[in-house]
Amino acid sequence: MILPGKHLKHDRSLIGIGGEILAAIHGEYTVSELWEQVRARRSPKATPISYDWFILTLIFLYAIGAIDYDQGLISIGDGL
Repeated sequence: MILPGKHLKHDRSLIGIGGEILAAIHGEYTVSELWEQVRARRSPKATPISYDWFILTLIFLYAIGAIDYDQGLISIGDGL
């Protein structure tokens, strides 16, 4: 689930989606703005992701300190 493997493609793993999210952050975004940004940037060949999977990836990124969440806005974390 976190890492790609035999039965999970890179574009469906939390690490793969997390990389896409981090690449899309260029300031501060609300969750819905970031969702739209990631969906627009995602390759048409990539497996579509659900909103639940997106939120799970945000939780993972927050847990490892890759993103910050303050007053409803998401930004790159201090750890990066």
